[in-house]
Amino acid sequence: MELSAMTVCITGAASGIGKALSLGFLNNGAKVVAVDIAREGLKLLEDKGAITKIIDVTNFSQVNSMVKTAVDETGRLDVLVNNAGVSLVRNIHRYKDDEYEKVIQVNLFGPVYGIRAAIPIMRSQNFGRIINLVSRGAEVGNNGHSSYSSSKAALWAVTRCAAVENIDYDILINGMIPGPSKTGMNPVGQDPSLVYPSARWMALLPTEGPTGKVFWNRKEYTMFKEGNDAYNFFKVDWKTGKRELLNLKDRHEDS
Repeated sequence: MELSAMTVCITGAASGIGKALSLGFLNNGAKVVAVDIAREGLKLLEDKGAITKIIDVTNFSQVNSMVKTAVDETGRLDVLVNNAGVSLVRNIHRYKDDEYEKVIQVNLFGPVYGIRAAIPIMRSQNFGRIINLVSRGAEVGNNGHSSYSSSKAALWAVTRCAAVENIDYDILINGMIPGPSKTGMNPVGQDPSLVYPSARWMALLPTEGPTGKVFWNRKEYTMFKEGNDAYNFFKVDWKTGKRELLNLKDRHEDS
């Protein structure tokens, strides 16, 4: 199927990677449903032809309405990009009430709600591509990042399970690592537009293509493998960005 015949839903579309992906799909002729909690950032996408909607991904009813809007307006839902995400740097014992839970709600339950809402439509079409934005942050052990890391590790597991559950349909569900990108959550990194070629490639995966996998720059990435750069322990100074590699494997205390 060509992109010009596809409807693509993208969460967290008002800024950063989500905005870049929305613009990329629009420029390639796809019908785009771009959603976010921030109305202002969606204006440019609406001007470019996107269908926009204020959606809180932590609310299933609202996520379901996103899918309904896509079907009502375009007749289809072909690609769901679960991009919306948040991060909060905080040592575990310093989290305040509901802070940890908010990260999990956005980064994990947001995609789960998207999958729940999209699968019935995709099954009825016998076609769908779901792209979950995971992260090498799931692998890393460092201070202050447990909520983000655990949410992305759980999303990896959800991706694998959902892929198996839909193996009898032409529905491919994969994770995508965008790589370090300059966004509101990260002041340094690549331009978010550089993520689009990978998302486009995953949206156009052929029937019987890969599913339950993770890709980075269109190459399969094996998560949680010793030898991965991210599969280490680091002590991070979040003010300066300095990272100290720790060797916990051989750590011992003198008796």
